[in-house]
Amino acid sequence: MNRTTFFAYARRAPFGGRLSRSQVDGMNKILDEWAWHRLTDDRWLAYILATAFHETAGKMQPIREMGGEAYLKKKPYYPWVGEGLVQVTWEANHRKFGATKPGQLLTWPIALRAIFDGMTKGMFTGKKLSDYFSATVDDPIGARRIVNGTDKAKLIAGYHKNFLDAIRAAQEAQPADVKDEDAKPDDVPASQSGSVGTIAVSTGAAAASSLVAGVQNPWALAALGLIIVAGGVFAWLILSGRLTINRSKAV
Repeated sequence: MNRTTFFAYARRAPFGGRLSRSQVDGMNKILDEWAWHRLTDDRWLAYILATAFHETAGKMQPIREMGGEAYLKKKPYYPWVGEGLVQVTWEANHRKFGATKPGQLLTWPIALRAIFDGMTKGMFTGKKLSDYFSATVDDPIGARRIVNGTDKAKLIAGYHKNFLDAIRAAQEAQPADVKDEDAKPDDVPASQSGSVGTIAVSTGAAAASSLVAGVQNPWALAALGLIIVAGGVFAWLILSGRLTINRSKAV
């Protein structure tokens, strides 16, 4: 699979023109797991990705069931609340995938095991991917029964089509209209941003100018001190990864 093409297409739909680093990282983990399992039906992979997209609200990272602690404590399955790439609830279900305490389905190894084993082996509801995608069946709407009855079945089937288009496009030669930049996340680390380099050069030039002027001008020397402090904070933000540069929305 050409992942540049895959991410470029997925960026357009279902992600609506934007991709974050965490979304790209999450999808890469799912794609790596798929390759490790040596599964072959593209429709299965597309439905796994579509399910993760829906169940994580587009984050593509294992998440905890939404709602404050007071709200969650009212749930009959608390503290084994919904967790993972698929919202697994109840202690018995968590343990089914190797979790021994609440919170472990938020870790990648267990989250991946849950979504793959749950969907390929029918460990969520008894229904599995081969029931809906095979040589004789192609039913992305009915496939929602693998996880949760018919809830949002048509919506998730739409995501399935988006991901399937991306997967199949990625199996061909890279289209001329797909560039490497199209597959990169929008929240670029500041340390890798050309715009940050420009800012740094400009700041350095201003500091040098103040230093020269400061020999005879105490106000310029004070300004230099402020520039140095600001530069230190700026450098810390870059090196710590706290500062990112968002690209404009892809079209």
